[in-house]
Amino acid sequence: MQNKIINKINFTSQIWKENNIFISHNPELKVSSCGNTIKKAKQNLKQAIELFIETTEKMGTLNEILEESGFVKKKENHEQIWKAPELLSFERMNLAF
Repeated sequence: MQNKIINKINFTSQIWKENNIFISHNPELKVSSCGNTIKKAKQNLKQAIELFIETTEKMGTLNEILEESGFVKKKENHEQIWKAPELLSFERMNLAF
């Protein structure tokens, strides 16, 4: 019996508040969602990324998009894990214009 490979992805979630709505954003894939709470915004972002993955997989472009977005594929046991690029710095900056 052949073991099935399980695909997984780890990704970055940024959350901020606009008025009374929490916005959740994944910068690597440029996918966003929102919710009335932080928890709901996270759940909705996961769902949006699942739909993104399903759609690009059907189109045959998933691997290419993940690689172009900086994800690296690692194989561990019976899992294939797409790891997001490591964030090295995150800060607010100012620019006069």
